[in-house]
Amino acid sequence: MAETPTLRERARRAARAEIADTAMRLFAEKGFEATTIDQITSAVGISRRSFFHYFGSKEDLVLGDTEALGEAVRAALEARPDDESAWTAIRAAFLAIRPADRTPEQQLILARIHHEAPSIRARHLEKHLRWQELLAPDIQRRLGLPPTTTPDPRALAFVAAALACLDAAVDAWYRSGGAEDPEHLFDEAVATLRR
Repeated sequence: MAETPTLRERARRAARAEIADTAMRLFAEKGFEATTIDQITSAVGISRRSFFHYFGSKEDLVLGDTEALGEAVRAALEARPDDESAWTAIRAAFLAIRPADRTPEQQLILARIHHEAPSIRARHLEKHLRWQELLAPDIQRRLGLPPTTTPDPRALAFVAAALACLDAAVDAWYRSGGAEDPEHLFDEAVATLRR
């Protein structure tokens, strides 16, 4: 049974959500690169110090806590049935982390920022490298590769390919204005690789 969050934790979540929502509105109006932290803090009515209490950087507003998200993907992957194929398991793990707290409009704004902002693209690539290390051990086992102290290059390549399929699906979904089904796009990308 999950514990009920404390009043302090609920207040923290509400503050983070208000900052993030305000930032998304400003990003949509001005663009990510043109929006400053000072503009965000002014619109929310907080100090820069308060902003950095909730977020480490402007990029964190878009990418979220990539470490925690990576751990959530790993936990979702490791929780999949042992007899599931590597592709089926990693697909399910990716689906487990869909942002339920974002509206479709906010998700499109985030996708646009990912597509257009160089600083976000660079951080996104760093995230991929960390996630490869996190996810490779379970994929290695599912591929029937012997356990090793460092991830097998084939498992790392598999995770990199899965992440590339995910990125391609999200990018195609963004270019369609949200009309395409991202799960279907991911499945099509994976099917192409598996031919």
